[in-house]
Amino acid sequence: MAEEGGAPAPATHESQAPGAANVHHAGAGHDGAHGVGINTAAMPKLTREESPLSPRVDTPNPFSRKNSSLDLDDYFRGPRDLGKHSKWPMFMQMHGSILPKMILPLLAVGAWATAVTVIHHYTKKLAVNSILLTVTGFVVGLGLSFRSTTAYERYNEGRKYWAQLILASQQLGRVFWIHAKDREGELGERDLLAKLTAMNLLVAFAVSLKHRLRFEPYTSYDDLHHLVSHLDTLANAATRDGPMTSTTRKRPGHLKSFGEYLGVSFAASNPRKAIKKSQRPLGNVPLEVLNYLASFVDDLIGNGQLPIPMQQTLAYNNMASLNDVLTGTERVLNTPVPIAYAIAISQITWVYVFLLPFQLVDPLKWVAIPAAMAAAYIILGLLFIGKEIENPFGEDVNDLPLESYCAQVAAELDIIASKPKPRSQDWIESIDNHVLWPLSNNSWAAWLHRGESRIRDALRAKTEIGFEARKEMEASLVEDEKQNGRQRVDVTKV
Repeated sequence: MAEEGGAPAPATHESQAPGAANVHHAGAGHDGAHGVGINTAAMPKLTREESPLSPRVDTPNPFSRKNSSLDLDDYFRGPRDLGKHSKWPMFMQMHGSILPKMILPLLAVGAWATAVTVIHHYTKKLAVNSILLTVTGFVVGLGLSFRSTTAYERYNEGRKYWAQLILASQQLGRVFWIHAKDREGELGERDLLAKLTAMNLLVAFAVSLKHRLRFEPYTSYDDLHHLVSHLDTLANAATRDGPMTSTTRKRPGHLKSFGEYLGVSFAASNPRKAIKKSQRPLGNVPLEVLNYLASFVDDLIGNGQLPIPMQQTLAYNNMASLNDVLTGTERVLNTPVPIAYAIAISQITWVYVFLLPFQLVDPLKWVAIPAAMAAAYIILGLLFIGKEIENPFGEDVNDLPLESYCAQVAAELDIIASKPKPRSQDWIESIDNHVLWPLSNNSWAAWLHRGESRIRDALRAKTEIGFEARKEMEASLVEDEKQNGRQRVDVTKV
């Protein structure tokens, strides 16, 4: 389990025995000081599974997709795992291809082209002049270009907003962990735990935003529940009292799944079904998380832990940046291409595809059937791709990998919190700090007492040496190109 990014495997009873003995021994001494006797021998040995201090033992990584099933339908589910590499040529890859959703349309076009061809050869000539399709083809090209451009613009804008979320989370994590001061004594321990709680809320914001963009309004999901269960939110109340109490969603039946993969519109479920069925207000979890983060920033400033005005401004600006991400992603989600444009482009494209056999049947004869299907694949493929990437926050293969982005936020905040605030003196005066490398391998301490003039002379020499090294490298590259050119000429002569 540790290999998949989750918590380490639980320790055995034998490995925990020394720690358990130490706990009991300390407890006995403490109780003895108060005159209370406790039979520690009769107490069960504590293990990591039983300890309330380690509730995440043996818990799989909630952001990992490695624990999913290996069913064939998972191959067509998404978003795509960017960490995987396929050695198949691009034109042979099926994972992420639009082809499964084009099977039924291509069969329909093939049947229509077959009917037109049969009637043309055995009953009545149905061939038409190509001028009609030339004119309509220009209009179809404009429509498909508009559809593809607007869809990719929304896809790219969604990616930019998630990049902005990652940036703001990193900066706020640095403000909380590096810039915010810890107070003395017991207050220092409280401050440390408060910082960790606030950084967990940054992860909670990303995860709750992912669920909100997928119309999942509750908080009982595996990757969200433990991050927000201690908060007083409307979604928490609705989760406790509402019908959505399970962390797992029902998998659709085989027939419904098959219809979804083939792009049958009647098989698609309403993504807002859970929201419509709610009997209580669901609130807005990311927005409510921002309220708690804003309260924490106010407390840092009020307690004097964030005294520098620039640091305060940085914290509030990044809070506003997260709010901008929330509203921006909702704008991308809820502002698709106007329905009139979408319907018109779809109708024009299908009319053009169904008119293709009438143009191809006379010059191509029976070859018009596969030719019409090939042309339909090209034209309808662009139409279907535009429709699929129009909402980049879903769970299709071509959608943005929101799970990976949430995992990135969590991992990078863990990196920030993995070590205490570094003291500048420690890393500046380190013996491994080669301040003038590659000119000199001497450390900071060796240059400390050589005087400012010698340091500046060395800096000037470093610049000159670097310039000469670049010139030599450029000359070497030019010589190599000349040598390769002469070799190519010799091979040509032979």
